[in-house]
Amino acid sequence: MDKMSEKLVTPPTTPPPQGTHSEPALMRIGMIRPLRHRDFRYMWVGLTVSLFGDGLYLVAIAWQTYQIRNTASALGIVLTAWSLPMVLALPFGGMVSDRFDRRKVLIASDVIRGVAITIMGVLSLSGIIEIWHLVILAGFYGIGQAFFGPAFGAIVPDLVPQDELVQANALDNFVRPMAERFIGPAVGGLIAEFWSPGGAFVLDGFTFAVSALMIMRMTHRPGARRADGSTAWSEVKEGFAFVRSKTWLWATLACASVSLLFVFGPFELLVPLLIKNRLGGGADDVGYVFAASGAGALLAAFLMGQYGMPKRHIVFLYVGLALGIFLMWPYAFVTATWQAAVIEFFAWGAWSASLVVWTTLMHRLVPRELLGRVTSLDWMVSISLTPISYALTGPISDSIGLDATFIWSGVLGGGLCIAFLFVPGVRASERDGSIHPPTVGQRAGGN
Repeated sequence: MDKMSEKLVTPPTTPPPQGTHSEPALMRIGMIRPLRHRDFRYMWVGLTVSLFGDGLYLVAIAWQTYQIRNTASALGIVLTAWSLPMVLALPFGGMVSDRFDRRKVLIASDVIRGVAITIMGVLSLSGIIEIWHLVILAGFYGIGQAFFGPAFGAIVPDLVPQDELVQANALDNFVRPMAERFIGPAVGGLIAEFWSPGGAFVLDGFTFAVSALMIMRMTHRPGARRADGSTAWSEVKEGFAFVRSKTWLWATLACASVSLLFVFGPFELLVPLLIKNRLGGGADDVGYVFAASGAGALLAAFLMGQYGMPKRHIVFLYVGLALGIFLMWPYAFVTATWQAAVIEFFAWGAWSASLVVWTTLMHRLVPRELLGRVTSLDWMVSISLTPISYALTGPISDSIGLDATFIWSGVLGGGLCIAFLFVPGVRASERDGSIHPPTVGQRAGGN
């Protein structure tokens, strides 16, 4: 029995149990409770700062590309160069996060991404940046992400008790949009508009340094090391085998992959282009619209942290994903920036609520020793078609127009997402009770 379990089965003396009037009022907010745990708190601070930097990057990379070459195809090339190396490296990122100290993997990832984005900023501020610079540096950025995502997804259950995972994941899905989709894009848009995208890149590089320093302060927590002589490739295959054996897992990953084919390209390439060319907006307007998406996600994450897992969590998950994708089609009728902001608010609110459910499913139903590899496969399969989406969106929009691209991406993507809900066995966890953690008494009796 690990130390965390010992704490859970030991009768509480002081402090008083959660939920009593003696508990600090702030801790009665569900998603705040995991912050009582020191290591989780350090990781949360570091993540928040680096996600703020990601929000800067989100606007700056689009605006920088369109300043060099004002076509959707140009940004598609840059984003493909970012996403393709990430997809290819993800299985190995998961293997590394299961075999080595996940804390060190997170630090190395921050260093790789911080160096790449800082170089991008220096080139931009020097006025010599070109598309090929963005392509190469975005590739290194993607490789760094391929190792950060699995390590982060796998380390969270090491830092908080099982019965606080919903709250921890709600906090993640609160902080993520607040920093990455709300504050970051708003600040990044202002910097890119009134100074230079390069300034946003340099500030992003600094956020990775802060994140690495925070993670260094965490207590040493090694990953699940192997002592049986297994090869790296055999461990990767073990992760694939587990995913294939669970219908809820492979079906949802396939759903995400096919659906995001229709939404990632139009959202990240065409929305900034729509604001720039049709609405006559600047980088600050792009930041404003992206910030609205963060506001919707913030509200959804807060509500999930308060109310926990819905009873029909699989239905909730799929409907939320489908709604977020389906809301791409109203962009065809947008005539003002505020209208785009409203669409973003509701779309990302639906996605954020769904992601809380999905992350909690992963943390509760995937064995701890496999979590890094399964998380990497989650990333890899979910975004496997994203490079294709980036590569095809520009030529398709040039051929059929922005409006038709928005309409068809929303209708087809949302419809395909709902279709996967009817795969036999995908809703098994709604009936077998496996998603619900054991009570304190059950854990004590089982030990």
